[in-house]
Amino acid sequence: MDNSIVGCVLQYAGYTVEAALVFYLVWSGRWKKLRGVAFYLASLSVAELSRGYALHQHGVDSRQYFYVYWSTDFLLVTSAFVLVCLFFRRACLYEEKMRRFIGLFLLFTFILVTAISTFTFIHNYRHLFFSYFIVEFNQNLYFTCLVLNTLLYLLLQYLESADDQLGLLVCGMGIQFAGPAATFALVHLTSGESFAQSLGSLVMPICTLGTLLVWAYAIVHEKDEAVRVTRRDVPVLAEVTVNSNV
Repeated sequence: MDNSIVGCVLQYAGYTVEAALVFYLVWSGRWKKLRGVAFYLASLSVAELSRGYALHQHGVDSRQYFYVYWSTDFLLVTSAFVLVCLFFRRACLYEEKMRRFIGLFLLFTFILVTAISTFTFIHNYRHLFFSYFIVEFNQNLYFTCLVLNTLLYLLLQYLESADDQLGLLVCGMGIQFAGPAATFALVHLTSGESFAQSLGSLVMPICTLGTLLVWAYAIVHEKDEAVRVTRRDVPVLAEVTVNSNV
């Protein structure tokens, strides 16, 4: 089957799951507890609609589509960074000192990425075009989000977090980051060979669809916080009861 057909099938499957997930969040009212996820999904919808309109009106090689694509990519990558920050905050909800330290670390990371992007942009381009800076900044912040999401997953393991929903949301975000990052690396290593670009056209919609499916499972099958806490405390309570009886 032609890659373009497979890519379209995956893309529209992602649109379907995304629309269903947005509808469920609004209908159930869970968007209030998952504002970060809702904001990222809204950004994803805006990006897809804007790109589709620009592609239909001006074509893939037009300057208009170039500006729309990278502007919406800026929206997506900054939304992803905000979402990862909110995940960190949720992971350290009961660890006040750690939450403050991580907040400062994330702020410093964003400033550092902006500074590095600015330096690289000024060093490599004679003419200062803001669109080129956006491209450089987006790529740097994207890989930063990949690293931060990995650190967040390790932090959840260290804290032995009982928040299963957060763990699934983080894993879903990891799918969204890891696949395209590997594809970008392959494209650079192969100097833009056609097979690498064809692979990238399939990997990205697959990863987006995988992320949405994991998120849908995490949100729809959300368990009550009290149940999760009780599950972790059961062995301790049982041990205390046995010792008290003795």
